[in-house]
Amino acid sequence: MSNSDTPTLAKPLFNFGSFFGAMGPGLLMAAAAIGASHLVASTRAGAEFGWQLAWVILAVNLLKYPFFAAGARYTSATGENLLQGYLKQGRNYLLVFTALNTIAAIASTAGVAMLTAAMLTQFVPLPIDVLALLVLVSSLVILIFGHYALLDKMTKVIMLALTLTTLVAVALAFNAPAIVNPDFVPQSPWQWASIGFLVAMMGWMPAPIEVSAWNSLWLIEKQKLSPVTKQQALFDFNFGYLMTALLAIVFLALGTLVMYGSGEQFSASGAKFAGQLISLYSQVMGSESRYLIGAVAFLCIFSTTVTVIDGYSRTLNMGWQLLSKRQESERRLIAVMIAMSTLALTIILFLKGALLPLLEFVMILAFMTTVVFAWLNYKLMISTALLPADRYGSAMRVLSWLGLTYLVSFAALFIYWMLTK
Repeated sequence: MSNSDTPTLAKPLFNFGSFFGAMGPGLLMAAAAIGASHLVASTRAGAEFGWQLAWVILAVNLLKYPFFAAGARYTSATGENLLQGYLKQGRNYLLVFTALNTIAAIASTAGVAMLTAAMLTQFVPLPIDVLALLVLVSSLVILIFGHYALLDKMTKVIMLALTLTTLVAVALAFNAPAIVNPDFVPQSPWQWASIGFLVAMMGWMPAPIEVSAWNSLWLIEKQKLSPVTKQQALFDFNFGYLMTALLAIVFLALGTLVMYGSGEQFSASGAKFAGQLISLYSQVMGSESRYLIGAVAFLCIFSTTVTVIDGYSRTLNMGWQLLSKRQESERRLIAVMIAMSTLALTIILFLKGALLPLLEFVMILAFMTTVVFAWLNYKLMISTALLPADRYGSAMRVLSWLGLTYLVSFAALFIYWMLTK
């Protein structure tokens, strides 16, 4: 029999193993998103307004999609990160991004670190500021000694555990009898007093848009471990983004099914808020599951803190590196991580455990800066820095303009609300 007669096996059209191995940046983005915007904002939206904001959450995720997708699309097409793309557009573009990113980095790190410390108070009887210090130090140890490879593996396991636990809790909550306070009066989110909450919820839904730059840098780090094709990079991003949108609705459902109508509201205190959040799960899964749920929730928020420190530090380091025309330096990256964590801890010490006000401020800040980050990404994705085939087509351009219109409109409305309240 000749070689030409030898039967050959057709290659599968979709190799799940290779795609799962290539996944990582998209899941890291999902981990960063699920921390505060989902556990806090989505759950609180359901607890206070029921299902009324479900369509808003889905719409926000859709309208922000083109700006988040820019990270994976630009890097997979050019081999460069987004910040290099900003610099090609002009030095001032990168300067604006880096300046706004610096402010967001410190505030966001403080927010997620305090939320993680609040979860930890359910297990360790120490003040929240001491626990925040332990959380930040532990995160730095993981990042400095474990690098991207450890972060990649850790996130996949934690995301799977939290997703399964939350899906089980919501499934049980659908069958559990609702506890409605006889004096309960449903409130509409579409009133003037609720503008602040709506903007805060949309600010981190699914995450701050600068996360697209993290995704870009993480994709380059992933490519250092194993080759990642353009198709795999886009699949990884889309999978992670879809997961964040669906889980946002799942967390909204949990708040709606367990707390809506009960008359109970989330506390501004970090420790009390953490206890209330864990109780949402244990009410439907049984009191014996409290510690298991608490551990999973803590690990989820802790992974968010680690990814936030890593993502912001990488973008800040890269921005300053490109602006100053210096060589890449691992020591400088570590120094940025430590400096950012130190400043975040200072904010936590100043606020003395007031969790919800801090998170609301961070989310509002994210929404106000989102307009700038969204414009930067859109301008890059239609620029000549990309080949015509890699630029946004008509559908993505229309969706981008709808997204920009929504972002600018709500930002203007919020500014007016702040001036008149």
